[in-house]
Amino acid sequence: IVLALPLIVGAVRSMQDAARTQTALSKDEMPIKFLYGAIGGAAVLLFVIAVMSTEEMGLGRGLVMALLGTLWIWMAGVILSECIGRTNWSPLSGMTLIAITILIFIASGLSNSAAIIASVVVGAAACVAMAQATDLMLDLKTGYLVGATPRKQQIGQFLGSWLGPIIVMALIVVLDQAKGIGSAELPAPQGTALASVIQGILGGDVPLQKYLAGAGLGALLSASGIGGLGILVGLGFYLPFNIVLTYSLGTFTRLLVDRTKGHRFSEDVGIPVAAGLIVGEALVGVGYALLQVFGG
Repeated sequence: IVLALPLIVGAVRSMQDAARTQTALSKDEMPIKFLYGAIGGAAVLLFVIAVMSTEEMGLGRGLVMALLGTLWIWMAGVILSECIGRTNWSPLSGMTLIAITILIFIASGLSNSAAIIASVVVGAAACVAMAQATDLMLDLKTGYLVGATPRKQQIGQFLGSWLGPIIVMALIVVLDQAKGIGSAELPAPQGTALASVIQGILGGDVPLQKYLAGAGLGALLSASGIGGLGILVGLGFYLPFNIVLTYSLGTFTRLLVDRTKGHRFSEDVGIPVAAGLIVGEALVGVGYALLQVFGG
């Protein structure tokens, strides 16, 4: 985050320049005033979500959660967009973990159950917003490569953004009923990591020294010149071994194909096949869960 501060400053300046100037390229983008309106609408919506999440939530605390949540959505959106634009990968789970940690501290005056509900609900809304920003940036990057109009892409994204969360929520319910979230079949390691952080903060047993040591080690690894090395090492620690192993095998296969068949072959053949593997595995898993729930 500290290393991304120049990106955030640059984003603020570019927004100011876009508001002051009108060029031929500006007509291909949605008006900057629409963005400002969306930021205000996000703050209002987060405030409503925070206040309605629990009866113990006061207006003042809900307002603070909404303002900080909106600010974090914007800051994290800039960082995630930069990551996805450069590498096609974004540390969304890490940004969400930080957001919920901040919200937990704000809600720490409430009872444990109320603090957990409020912070997770507002944090989930922030996570969806950050994910939408990342997805839009990836779409814009792809559209630029194929000559699409950014304005039309943005309008299409806004019109269709409501459908994704509804489908995901329905799938989560189905998967939970079929396998049970947190079980051996569906371990949900990111959720487990988040739960441990929340329990540590509310229980007053935050392993601060361990967090600081991990942050320092991550900073050193990031300074090594290999982008994202700290995050990759961290993921290797808390993700299940079968995920890390298969991920490593896929990476090794890509390097081997690049050396034997060439980079062009990997781009034209390997990546589409890999995308098919991801989609196919997801469809089979969801289909099996649906069969378990509705097929008796």
